[in-house]
Amino acid sequence: MAQEQATNEKKKSPVRLIILIVVLLVGGYFGYKKINFSLTHETTDNAQIETQITPVLPRVAGYVKTINVKDYDSVKAGDTVVILDDAELQTQLAEMQADYNQTLVDIENAKASLNNAIVSLKVNKGNIDINKVKLQQAEENLQRDKNLYTSEAITKKQLDDSKYNVETAQKQLDNSNNDLTTANSRIAVLEAGVKKAEAAVAIKKAKIDQQLLKISYTKIVAPATGKIGKKAVNEGQFIQAGTPLFSIVNDTAYWVVANFKENQLYALTPGKKVELRVDAYPDEKITGTVASLSEATGAKFALLPPDNSSGNFVKVTQRVPVKIWIDDLSKYKQLLRAGLSVYVVATAK
Repeated sequence: MAQEQATNEKKKSPVRLIILIVVLLVGGYFGYKKINFSLTHETTDNAQIETQITPVLPRVAGYVKTINVKDYDSVKAGDTVVILDDAELQTQLAEMQADYNQTLVDIENAKASLNNAIVSLKVNKGNIDINKVKLQQAEENLQRDKNLYTSEAITKKQLDDSKYNVETAQKQLDNSNNDLTTANSRIAVLEAGVKKAEAAVAIKKAKIDQQLLKISYTKIVAPATGKIGKKAVNEGQFIQAGTPLFSIVNDTAYWVVANFKENQLYALTPGKKVELRVDAYPDEKITGTVASLSEATGAKFALLPPDNSSGNFVKVTQRVPVKIWIDDLSKYKQLLRAGLSVYVVATAK
C-alpha cells in the first residue's frame, strides 16, 4: 500500500511541475508584454470627447410665450426655438410710428413756411424796384422844381413838397431794403428749421428700426445645428437679456482633448496616429490623428494659476492639452457624446 502511494506521488509530481512552468511562462509572457508596452508607448486616461457647445441667449427681456423644443431635441440653425411676448414692444412701436408721422407733418409745415418766405422775398425785391423808380421820379421832380423856383415860376411850398416827396421815397426804399434783409434772415431760419425737422425724422426712423429689431429678437432662433441640452426656461417665465436658456451641442463634429504629462510630449507630434479607447465602447477600435499641442500647460489656464515664486514650491508634473482628430468620424459620430472618457495610446517612436 505504501509502495503504491509512493508511485502515485511520483506520477503527480511532473504534472505539478508542468502546471507551475506553464503559469510562470504565461505570467512571464504577459509581464514581458506589459513592460515592453510601457517602454514603447505613451498613454493617458486623462482625456475626453469634446465638441462645440453653443449657448442660446435672448437679446431682449420679456415673458416666454412659446417653447418649440423639448430636452435633447435636434434643431437646425435658424429654427425658432423660443418666442417671447412682444405685445408691449408692439405698443411702443405704434407710438413711435405715430410720432414719426407727426414729424413728417412738421416737415411739410416747415417747407410750406419756407416757400411762403421765398414768395415774400420776391415781393420785397419787387417793392425795392418800385421804390427805386419812385425815388428817381421824386429826385427828377425836385430838380425841375428847383429850376422853376429859381426862375420864380413856383412857390416855396411847392419846392418843399418836392423835397418831402424825395425824402419819403428814400425812406420807403430804405424800409424795403430792411424788409429784404429781414426776409433773407427769416429764410435762413426756416431752412434750418426744415433741416432740423428732417434730422428729427431720421432719428425717429432709426428708433423705429431699432424697435423692429427688438421685436425680431422676440423670436429666438437656434444659432447652430445640433441637439439641445436640458432646458432652463418654462412658458410664462420672465427672462432677462443674456440669460442662458439652454445649450446646443454640435453632434456632427467631435474631437479628443488628451492631457499628457510633460515628459510624454516627445512622442506626440502633429500628424501622428494614436489609438483611442472610449470607455463607453471598449470593443470599438478607433484611431485618431494628433492635430496640435497647446502652447501652455493646463495649470496656466486655471482660475488661480500656481505661483512658483511664493517660496513653498513643490514640483508637480505638468500636463499639456493635446487636440486629436478622430479618424473616420462619420462611422462613430452616432456613438460619441461630449464628455465621454477616453484612453489614448501613442507609440513612443
